[in-house]
Amino acid sequence: MSIKYKIALLFALLVTAVFAFSSFSIYFFSSIERQKLFNTRLKNRALSTAAVYTTIKDSDFSILKKMDQAAVASLYNKSISIIGNNYTDIYSFSDKAGDSLSLPANIIDKTKDNDEYYFTYNHKSAFAAYHADDNNRFIIAVAATDVDGSEYLQQLKEILLIVLVMAVVLSFFGGIIFAKSLVRPIKKIMGEVNLITTNNFSQRIKIKKSKDELAQLAVTFNSFIDRLQESFDTQRRFISNASHELSTPLTSISSQLEVARQNTRSAEEYREVLDSVYEDIRELHLLTHSLLDIAKTGSHGSIDLNEVRLDEILYKVVTDVQKQNPGFKAILGLENFPDDEKLFTVFGNANLLYIALKNVIENGCKYSDNGESYITVVFDEKKIDVKVSNKGDVIAEADIQNIFQPFFRCDTVHSKRGFGLGLTLTKRILFLHKGAITVESAPDKNTVFIISLPNAFSKN
Repeated sequence: MSIKYKIALLFALLVTAVFAFSSFSIYFFSSIERQKLFNTRLKNRALSTAAVYTTIKDSDFSILKKMDQAAVASLYNKSISIIGNNYTDIYSFSDKAGDSLSLPANIIDKTKDNDEYYFTYNHKSAFAAYHADDNNRFIIAVAATDVDGSEYLQQLKEILLIVLVMAVVLSFFGGIIFAKSLVRPIKKIMGEVNLITTNNFSQRIKIKKSKDELAQLAVTFNSFIDRLQESFDTQRRFISNASHELSTPLTSISSQLEVARQNTRSAEEYREVLDSVYEDIRELHLLTHSLLDIAKTGSHGSIDLNEVRLDEILYKVVTDVQKQNPGFKAILGLENFPDDEKLFTVFGNANLLYIALKNVIENGCKYSDNGESYITVVFDEKKIDVKVSNKGDVIAEADIQNIFQPFFRCDTVHSKRGFGLGLTLTKRILFLHKGAITVESAPDKNTVFIISLPNAFSKN
């Protein structure tokens, strides 16, 4: 079932429930009101009959009978009885023969106790009143059928049922019209979304000036498409650059081997070719290893996160950088060294954090004028900042926006070995650890990379 008909059906059900409850309430309270009115008519008739009876002398009931016979229209199928104080019938009248009103003793007693008593007699409404004065003591009882009330309630019931059926039908079709007006902009959004493909990210959903939920949905879709387009563009650039970077050493290896095979060469010449090929293969190995590391950081599910001591990782990084790169010197300093060991702890993956910190510290040494980088660690209750600075060429403001893109390298560092993947990998690793990396570079101060990681015990 389409959402249009679901909305129409729900709307019809809601209207049906409201009208059904309203109709029941109207009928219920109308029935109570009709009963009250009829009870009042019974009471008035009983009291008027009692008043006439008290004025009769010598038990002449002809006046009462004439009055009861003449007042047929006021009460239908009525029966009237007057019972003496000693439970004897004094007067009796009924519209139908044999339909006299004979009160049992319990009703007579209740009437005497309460002065008035309403009850049901032979499916008719009845009223009894006890009259007592110095001259007379008797009970007057009147029973009748509320024909007008029954007809009124029956007509009311039929009217309410007709109105209810009409309300259900009209609400359903009205709900369809209402649902169409709601679904129409959704269909329009669906049509515009269907125009968006991997080859056409320029399409966007038109946003109305209104600030309703559909406009917010369009904004959300457009924002999602922007992120998706950025992701696809990044992926395309990455694949393009990766293909180029991978083909370069492979082309070099193929060319050198082809040239070496053309003529017979000396052992020394073959050794030079092998050394060059080995160097290219080593570069290719490092490149593929970096690409695999970046691919691994793209999946949250493959990363094991635990509490790790950041200071221990830094000591290992500093030692390995200097051991693996003769001529590099990494100087580590810990500011405001905390007494609480918990402030050293971050929640993350030790191997990935090692790679991220090593990339930045090794770059600091590689691109400095003297092969040195200075590492400063600042602790507080919420985060740990690792600042890596060096004395080298200033990074241009335009390049700072791009240095974290895959394969991007500044013009001033093309002479240095590298693929432009280290900072990309570092940023992805820090993102997985809810951290961040920023850069400050100006002629009057050193170039500083600031790595921020949340403390494992931070409440934020």
